Amino acid sequence: MAAARAVRAAGRRSRRLFDIFVAEVPWTVSSKELREYFSQFGSVQRCQLPFDKDTGFHRRYCWIKFSTPQDVQNVFQKESHILEGAKLALKQQPRRRHSQR
Repeated sequence: MAAARAVRAAGRRSRRLFDIFVAEVPWTVSSKELREYFSQFGSVQRCQLPFDKDTGFHRRYCWIKFSTPQDVQNVFQKESHILEGAKLALKQQPRRRHSQR
């Protein structure tokens, strides 16, 4: 039980490392297609599209990590993002502060 909680907590912490949360992703869109789409705004370091183990389908949301903050700003300069006829809902993730040791 404690191990499962630790894994979930680690997953939540890792998502803070992403720049953008994307919701309303169509069922037919793959992580490769998301990466290709968002690469027009800058260098995509990572695209995480979680899948449901029971259904085998992705959960219709993902996280995108860009190389620079300017790439993220480029995404939000465009008014709407549409993939396969569906409008994506984007939310910028808060930047995580690096502690100085």
